[in-house]
Amino acid sequence: MPLDPVELLCQLVAIPSVNPMGRNLCGEQFLETRLTNFLEELFGRLGLPCQRQTIELGRDNIIARLDGRRGAGSGGRQVLMFEAHQDTVPTDGMTIEPWTPTIRDGRLYGRGACDIKGGMAAMLVALSRLAEERPRDMPTVLMACTVNEEHGYSGANELKRLWEVGSDSILPRKPDAAIVAEPTNLNVVVAHKGAVRWRCHTRGRAVHSSQPELGENAIYRMGRVLLALEAYQRDVAPSFAKHPLCGGVTLSVGTIGGGISINTVPDECTIEIDRRLLPGEDSSAAFGHVVDFVAAYQGIDFNVIHDKPGMEGSTLSDADNGRLAERLAGIVNGLTGRCRRIGVPFGTDASKIAAAGVPSVVFGPGSIEQAHTADEWLPLDELAAASEALYHFARNGLD
Repeated sequence: MPLDPVELLCQLVAIPSVNPMGRNLCGEQFLETRLTNFLEELFGRLGLPCQRQTIELGRDNIIARLDGRRGAGSGGRQVLMFEAHQDTVPTDGMTIEPWTPTIRDGRLYGRGACDIKGGMAAMLVALSRLAEERPRDMPTVLMACTVNEEHGYSGANELKRLWEVGSDSILPRKPDAAIVAEPTNLNVVVAHKGAVRWRCHTRGRAVHSSQPELGENAIYRMGRVLLALEAYQRDVAPSFAKHPLCGGVTLSVGTIGGGISINTVPDECTIEIDRRLLPGEDSSAAFGHVVDFVAAYQGIDFNVIHDKPGMEGSTLSDADNGRLAERLAGIVNGLTGRCRRIGVPFGTDASKIAAAGVPSVVFGPGSIEQAHTADEWLPLDELAAASEALYHFARNGLD
């Protein structure tokens, strides 16, 4: 019997899988292990072979396979990948119980309901229907549930190693297409921005605050760097050519820290910078452009230290996924009467899968405006529609 989407989503939300986002945090709610164990048991109940791929301690991708009539080998049928990440952002500041899924006014509330356990549930339900019915023209369907999407995409980055291994893997060859779950309001995302992120430091000389003239205040120096970065976003970013679906270049400073006490002139200050990339833009060139702009900015007559980027999120281009997007959008339109092919400013695992040579699009229930929020929720009518669309897409093959 196929899985029930609402019941399954409640089960997924009730299992914490928080990404610590680089912080030194531990406890039962952190990392994806409990959810991976649940998924492994679920795939077993569905009679599907699966494989765990360890990315780091406590963090395993898990991939299940439903074979088409001729299997998934290099001479077999087409191979379609469904992909959804297991991790959620932390629960700091939430105004609802994060792990107690609550249904109210046609919405399901809880951490991860929108990003992205709703999309995962839609895929799993479609997979369970396909496993029960085994449609004649169905491709081989892979369900890949990856780790660490929210802080580095390491799970999606490692997927390609499975098909590079060959016959000993559950993915003996590269998929022909991939649909990646994210909240898109049932639109089909064909392009999205990427990001390059790094830390920037200013140094000074610490002295007692009663004699600040004897030191060099690193926070004051960083203030001038911030003016330069503000000018970059205001004056330089708009000068770049815009992508027709994704818009323009942006730059943002997200964190700042410095100093050890109120009575000490600080000798170090650090910020974190986020520079969004347009499809086709080179991350190294974008990073270097910002570094050069800051160095040349008026009033910066001291050394500004830029760390090597800690994250370089790839972009998704619409150059190679048009046929896939057209077919999925046509199915969604037939079910809902509305579906657009769009670009978005946020990044997804699709960029990593597409970079490995797999045409990829992004699709799922819910709105990005509800992701990561204090009262995160998902509209249940979109959950049902997403699952139905994925089922119909997969049952008839990729042509």
